[in-house]
Amino acid sequence: MSDPIETPSSETTENSGLRGYAVIQDYLKNLETAPGVYRMLDEDSRVLYVGKARNLRARVSNYSRPGHSARIEKMIAQTASMMFLTTRTETEALLLEQNLIKQLKPKYNVLLRDDKSFPNILVGKNHAFPQIKKHRGARKEKGSYFGPFASAGAVNRTLNQLQKAFLLRNCTDAQFEARTRPCLQYQIKRCSGPCVDLISREDYAASVRDAERFLSGRSTKIQEELAEQMMAASEAMEFERAAALRDRIKALTQVQTSQGINPRGVAEADIIGLHMESGQACVQVFFIRANQNWGNQDFYPRVAEDMSPAEVMGAFLGQFYSTKEPPRQLILSDDIEDQEVMAEALGEKIDRKVEIVVPQRGEKTELVASAVRNARESLARRMAESATQAKLLRGIAEAFSLEGPPQRIEVYDNSHIQGTNAVGGMIVMGPEGFMKNAYRKFNIKGEDLVPGDDFGMMKEVLNRRFSRLLKEDPDRDKGLWPDLLLIDGGAGQVSAVAEIMEEHGVQDIPMVGVAKGVDRDHGKEEFYRPGARAFALQRNDPVLYFIQRMRDEAHRFAIGTHRAKRAKSMAANPLDDIAGVGANRKKALLTHFGSAKAVSRANLADLKAVDGISAALAEKIYNYFQDS
Repeated sequence: MSDPIETPSSETTENSGLRGYAVIQDYLKNLETAPGVYRMLDEDSRVLYVGKARNLRARVSNYSRPGHSARIEKMIAQTASMMFLTTRTETEALLLEQNLIKQLKPKYNVLLRDDKSFPNILVGKNHAFPQIKKHRGARKEKGSYFGPFASAGAVNRTLNQLQKAFLLRNCTDAQFEARTRPCLQYQIKRCSGPCVDLISREDYAASVRDAERFLSGRSTKIQEELAEQMMAASEAMEFERAAALRDRIKALTQVQTSQGINPRGVAEADIIGLHMESGQACVQVFFIRANQNWGNQDFYPRVAEDMSPAEVMGAFLGQFYSTKEPPRQLILSDDIEDQEVMAEALGEKIDRKVEIVVPQRGEKTELVASAVRNARESLARRMAESATQAKLLRGIAEAFSLEGPPQRIEVYDNSHIQGTNAVGGMIVMGPEGFMKNAYRKFNIKGEDLVPGDDFGMMKEVLNRRFSRLLKEDPDRDKGLWPDLLLIDGGAGQVSAVAEIMEEHGVQDIPMVGVAKGVDRDHGKEEFYRPGARAFALQRNDPVLYFIQRMRDEAHRFAIGTHRAKRAKSMAANPLDDIAGVGANRKKALLTHFGSAKAVSRANLADLKAVDGISAALAEKIYNYFQDS
C-alpha cells in the first residue's frame, strides 16, 4: 500500500479565531479533490471526529452549510481546526480512517470498545510430533490455525474432545523432551504417548492429518473410516481396540453437538446482526467455519441516537477486522455505504476475495435473523442491567456522601502466603459493570517489606498506581482517575492509603475501607473513612450486596493472580537458567539423576559421567548450584 500524504492545516485559519462553519469554509479554499481522511479538532486540539472521503473537498463542503442533526451541529460548533491526509485510493483512506479511530477514539465517531482477540486452535508444525493447543494473538508460530472461536471455553471444550478423538499431545516441547515415562494424559486415553515412543512418527502424523481434516469440515469421512476400523477390530475380536475407536467416534460427535447449529450452505462466514434502540446498539457475531458454528460474541459500540444502521455497521466492520483476519464471506443484517470499497480493503488485508452480502431469502436470511434476535435480547438485558447499575451507583454516592454517582470505582486487595509470591490486585467498576480490560495486577517488589506486612504491600501498590497516573494522565482528562477507592481492610489500611495520597498531592479522591466486622461475617461489614467514625449499612441493603460483590471480585482476582505466580515458581526448573543446558541435555540430566534436586546435589565427577555433558559444562552446572 502506498503511503498517505499529509496536507498541513492552514495556520492562518487556526490562528484567526474562527469556529464552526467559518473555519470549515476557510479550509475549503485550498482543499484538494483527492481521496483521503479528515480530522476535526476542538480548541484544545483534541480530535472530535475522523472521517474518510472519496473527494475531500466535496465531503468537507457538506459540513460548511447548516441543516445537520443536533449531534453534527454540536460537533461543527466545537470545531476550531482541521487536519487532512490525502491518499491515492479510497480503499487506503478507509483503512487509514479505521486505524486513526482506534488510535484516537474521537468523541463523535462510532467506537468499538470491546476489541479483544479471539482464540484459535493451533496444530503446530515445528516438531516431529506436533502439539495441539489454544492460541491467541498474531499467527507467528508455524502450524495450521483453525478459528476464530467465540470464547476460550468453546476452544477448551473442543480441544478436550479432540484429544479424546485423535490422541494428540498438548504438552509443551520442553515437557515432551523431559518425559521418561507416560504422563496422566496417556493414562486417561487423551494422548498416544509419542514422548516415550508408544506411537510411530507415521501413525502420529496420520492422526494429525485426521484432526486437520475434521477442523476443516471433513468430519463425515473421518467418522466413516473410524467406523470401518471399529467393525474390523470387532470382527477380529480386538475388543479393546474396537472400544477405543468407539470412544473416538463418540468424542467427534460430541464436538459437533457442542457447536450447535451447523449451516449446510455456509462453509466459512461471519454472521453479523445489528440491533439499535434508545441510542444504544448491540452487534452479534456468529463465527461459521468448516460448515460448523464455532460460537458467537456480542459487542456494544458507542453510538448516538441519530446514527443510521448503515453507519454503525460500516464502522463496526472497519474496526473489528483491523486486527482480525476476515473470513471469505460476511453476511450482514444491514447494508453499508461503500460496500465495494470495504470488500476491497478487507480482501487486500488477506490477499484474497472477501464477499459482503445482505441476504433476502434462504438459509442465510435465517442465520441473520438469529443473529439479530440475539442482539436484541442481549441489548435488552444490558439496558436493564445498566438501569440497575445506575441506581446502585447513586446508592453508593448517598452511602458515602459523594458529590455524585461515581463513574469509576477502583477496588484493591492483596494476596500472599506468609509473604511469599505476594501480589496486589486492582479491579474497576463503572456504569456498565466490571471493566475487566482496566484490571491491573502488581507483583510486590519491596525488598524491605516484612513478610505478611499487608499495610506495606498496600502502600507499595497505591504508590505505584498513583505515580503512574500522575505520569500518564496529569490533567485527569483521559478517564483513568478513580472517583472512589475501596480498600479491603479497616482503619490501618485506610491510614496507609491516606499517607500515599498525601505524598502524591492527591487528596480529593474519596476512599473507603471495607472490613469484615464482627465474626468476619457477610452482612456485618464495617466501613472506614479518613477522619470519620466507622459505620455499617443495613444487612438487606442492595448497596451492601453491591459492595460485597466488588470486594469479592477483587479478592478473586488477587488470589487468582497469586496462585498463577505460585504455580509458575513451583514449576520453574533451575536447569532452565543454566546457559548451555538445552532441552536434550536437560533430558539427559533428568534421566540420569531422576530430578533437578538430585542434579543440584550431584558431585562434579557424577555430572561429567552424563552422556552429552562435557567437562566444562559439568563444571558450570556444579558451580551454578554451589553458588546458589
